[in-house]
Amino acid sequence: MTELSNADPIRASARNGLRHVFIRNLVLDAHIGIYAKEQTGTQRVRVNVDLSVTDEGATDPTLAIGPDSIHRVVDYERVANAVRDLIAAGHVKLVETLAEQVAQVCLADPRVQTARVRVEKLDILPEAESVGVEVERGRR
Repeated sequence: MTELSNADPIRASARNGLRHVFIRNLVLDAHIGIYAKEQTGTQRVRVNVDLSVTDEGATDPTLAIGPDSIHRVVDYERVANAVRDLIAAGHVKLVETLAEQVAQVCLADPRVQTARVRVEKLDILPEAESVGVEVERGRR
């Protein structure tokens, strides 16, 4: 797989046999933060997930259109539910930890080759739309 800059999204690639599965701007209330004022309530976070996923049809024309079944693809609803479950599991101190947990859950599916996860707190700095972190994890 080619190296991507931080500004580039993960892309589908016939040459690399990948499809791009993504979730954009999932906004949830999370128990997150290290400061005392963050320990008592929730904060809005925005989560973006970009996955490069093995796509056999990209390199084998006989598989270009597979069966019309959810079982042959990475289901973005399952990914979104996993994010919701992680957030509902309890307080997380760092956005970095949450992003790493989301990436780890995504990579549990062997078809996922790379997971790029961005977690942003939306209501922290009045002068900024958001603050947060982006991580990318992949198979070795």
